[in-house]
Amino acid sequence: MKVKKILKITGITLLVLIIALAVTPYLFKGKIIAMVKDNINKNVNAQVDFTDADVSFFRNFPKASIVLEDVEVINNAPFENDTLFYGKEVAITTAIGELFKGTDEAIQVYSFTIDNAKLNIQVDESGNANYDIAKPNTTETPENVSKTSDFKFKIDNYHILNTDINYFDAKSKTLLALKDVQHEGFGDFSLATSELDTQTDALVSFAIGDMNYIDKQHIKLDALIGMDLENGKYTFLENEALVNQLPLKFEGFVKVNPDSQEVDISLQTPSSDFKNFLAVIPEAYAKNISTVQTAGNFEVSGEIKGLVTETRIPTIDIKVVSNNASFKYPDLPKSVENININAQLKNTTGKTEDTYVDINNLAFKIDEDAFRGNGRLSQLTTNPKVNATIVGKLNLSNITKAYPIENKELSGILDANLTTNFDMNAIEKEQYQRIKNNGNLKISDFLFSSKDVVNPLAISEATIDFVPGKISLKKFDAKSGKSDFNATGTIENLLGFLFNEDKLKGNFKVNSNEFHVNDFMVASAEGSKNQNTKVTQGEALKIPEFLDCNINVNSNKVFYDNITLTNVKGSLALDDGEAILNNVTSDVFGGKIKMSGLVSTKNDTPTFAMDLGMDSFDLSESFNGLELLQTIAPIAKALNGKLNTNISLKGNLGENYTPNLTTISGNAFAELITTTLKTRNIDLFNKINEKLTFIDLNKVSIEDIKTRLSFDDGKVNVKPFSFNYKDIEITVDGSHGFDQSLNYNATFQIPAKYLGSEITALLSDIKSEEAKNITIPVSTKISGNFTSPSFTTDLASATKDLAIKLAKVKAQEALGNINTGSDTVDGILGGLIKGDKNETQKDSTVTTPNSTGDKVRSVLGNLLGNRKKKKEAEEKARQEAAAKAKAEEEAKKQQEKVQDSVN
Repeated sequence: MKVKKILKITGITLLVLIIALAVTPYLFKGKIIAMVKDNINKNVNAQVDFTDADVSFFRNFPKASIVLEDVEVINNAPFENDTLFYGKEVAITTAIGELFKGTDEAIQVYSFTIDNAKLNIQVDESGNANYDIAKPNTTETPENVSKTSDFKFKIDNYHILNTDINYFDAKSKTLLALKDVQHEGFGDFSLATSELDTQTDALVSFAIGDMNYIDKQHIKLDALIGMDLENGKYTFLENEALVNQLPLKFEGFVKVNPDSQEVDISLQTPSSDFKNFLAVIPEAYAKNISTVQTAGNFEVSGEIKGLVTETRIPTIDIKVVSNNASFKYPDLPKSVENININAQLKNTTGKTEDTYVDINNLAFKIDEDAFRGNGRLSQLTTNPKVNATIVGKLNLSNITKAYPIENKELSGILDANLTTNFDMNAIEKEQYQRIKNNGNLKISDFLFSSKDVVNPLAISEATIDFVPGKISLKKFDAKSGKSDFNATGTIENLLGFLFNEDKLKGNFKVNSNEFHVNDFMVASAEGSKNQNTKVTQGEALKIPEFLDCNINVNSNKVFYDNITLTNVKGSLALDDGEAILNNVTSDVFGGKIKMSGLVSTKNDTPTFAMDLGMDSFDLSESFNGLELLQTIAPIAKALNGKLNTNISLKGNLGENYTPNLTTISGNAFAELITTTLKTRNIDLFNKINEKLTFIDLNKVSIEDIKTRLSFDDGKVNVKPFSFNYKDIEITVDGSHGFDQSLNYNATFQIPAKYLGSEITALLSDIKSEEAKNITIPVSTKISGNFTSPSFTTDLASATKDLAIKLAKVKAQEALGNINTGSDTVDGILGGLIKGDKNETQKDSTVTTPNSTGDKVRSVLGNLLGNRKKKKEAEEKARQEAAAKAKAEEEAKKQQEKVQDSVN
């Protein structure tokens, strides 16, 4: 019973303890978080915060774990509001009892883990460091004189994972970047002397100013470090490092003093195999080196020794040596031999500006071609200076036969004899007189092919002379696809382009017999001989923003799609992603064209603005060749003759450099010369011929027509213009859309004689010569689209109206009522001549006091006072009225006949 009772008590006790361990973090979470924040912020001169904290007694039992999320350390002045540190997660392990200490008691930390963090270390030009955030102890007493922090370390292990570390010194412009750092260490920092076992893996970049010395080199280091914490001395005991795949061994120590660091480290390659040299080259370029056959040696050795202070660095002497080495890739036919390297990185004074690199010899040979060079790179941290010489002759095709270069084919002979002497400040300030280049470079029978170019580039010969301040292109004869071109000119700042990301400036003259634009823009429809070419049909090229060049062009023929331009001359300027054309002239379509404007690819959507002058263009040829003309004037396909026009356009371009029609705006002035229509198979003209049987548009001459057009919102607006068909005047205006929609008005001034036999019959019975020559305006409306046009006209109503008026004229002539009044012949004819379509019809059987007949009879009656004559006059009036009624009846019948004919 006692045993059962003891077990029961023990079980209950354990259960209570487990519950207590599980519940306590939640009960004290607020206090623990406040304590952590308070302890941190009391000891640092920065703003430290985190979004959440998780406290657990089980994760690392019997130790407690604190996990902080989204930890930020924000600097105060002089780096105010800069982020020194950000960590997605920071985990700390400590004893459970440590969490319940007072705010003035030290907390002991056993391990920590930092994951997904960014550390940004900066030193400004005054020497202030943003990581120097520890608050000084201002209340020293015998009890706290040795205390530097309320955190104590008795670390078993620590981990820094997936972290980026950047260091930048503004005074020396030194940048050290460690990307994707994976680092962990195991040791006991509580002992005066101990060993720290570390593993590190990272991508390292190093630059001074604008000069990149190391760019994302893969560094791996497994090191056992002896720690003497009392003396601040850390000694390399055992280590193995890999720079890319180059193995290195370190010996020596680093000692931290109160105002300096003492460094005494020696390094060397553990073996002298030349394969070590290939190991330095990034694997993406060197490929698998395990099977490469090598001979000769490659050794890296040296030492770094001295003090590191605010004004000094250790002395440096690192040598890279190779003698009579060679290598051969097993699947390539040729080897690289007689490789000699003698280079040295040195600093003998401890001043950073006195660091330099000497390349005493760099030489190699492929077959019978030998290449060598030497030089010095000095003043690395201030104003880097280069002094170098390159001499040699090289068959470029042997490079791809000896070294694995993917998707590129090289051939040709490179012959170089060049010396250069320059400093980076001269390049940055464009003080070209301080850049001393001398020598020449010659390339012959060069062929370059890769997936990045549409057609192989073949250079039969290129000669470049280097003189102080500029580079002269003396000769450049090349072909690509079906295109040939030769060039001469100058390049002003090749070094600025290569080293300082400046624009490449130059002036060139380019001549060509045949230049095919598609050779440089799209894959050949027949298939390129270069099997690596994968350029999509219609794919456009971006204009390089690094070019700042002026090019004077002279080409006998330029081919673009189905267009052939001859005698092409003009200037082309390339600058900041724009191509600027100035007075480019050419013969094309039996006439001449002149172009000025620009094409810009600097933004995501390319744009253009262009002024075009076309003189004596053959309309038929130009319509078939120019898609833009088909859009602006689709009716042009029905024209034979010549065209003069000036067009101003701007808008966006599609991916293949063709205008996006919905974005075009601008205007044009067009003049047609000796032009006729060819209307067959054009629905619009066929419908006009059907509706207006007295017109045959095939016989229309539209010589010397001039009109103005404007473009906007996807439409072409045409100002009114006129032309004649025989004795018919035709006036047209309106608009059409780039979608081929139509909205035009056309007015035909049609002589009455064309309006049918009934109208002709009426005209033959009329004595007035004016009536015989009368014309009427017929309005037409053209709508729909070019493939399905709609043509409406008021011809029927106009003809009906004319018949009524001509019948009135005939009746009035029968009455002799010709001279005055609206119902007289002159009045009716006047309305017709004026085209008064709103003239009000009047009943000719009704007389009014104002009529001319009444006035005449009244005057005669008063003068003669003769009743007999009055009766005679009345009888005559009755006879005239009867004749008038008979004429009107006859006119009415004629009108009905005309109406039936029209209907």
